[in-house]
Amino acid sequence: MSPEFSQYIPIGMLIVIAIAFSAGLLVMSTLMGQKGRRPAIKDTAYECGMLPITPAHGRFSVKFYVVAMLFVLFDIEVVFLYPWAVVFKSLLKDPQTGPLIFTSMLTFIGILFVGFIYALKKGAFDWGTRAKQ
Repeated sequence: MSPEFSQYIPIGMLIVIAIAFSAGLLVMSTLMGQKGRRPAIKDTAYECGMLPITPAHGRFSVKFYVVAMLFVLFDIEVVFLYPWAVVFKSLLKDPQTGPLIFTSMLTFIGILFVGFIYALKKGAFDWGTRAKQ
């Protein structure tokens, strides 16, 4: 056995143990678990002692998902922009990489700004009931 291969033996053993443990838990829960069917009332949602009137899984408006995606988009922008802003001064000291890093960040912000303008034109930020097409 080559020395490169022997380095992966502990990882292989860990994978085998994890699979065996998971399979063992599934088999044990099947063998030792309760048999039979539960009544339907046991599977209903319980809310403050009242029976549910409406279905548990209601439909969401598409507007909800648009707002969620815009939040993720601009949240990721801050995640990339904040560390860059923290080291901005030290990045500009290097004459070779300073302008490249600055223009790449301006390009990133420009692309996000175009997306922002597009969402604004489409009416994604209007909180009314009717969205523009």
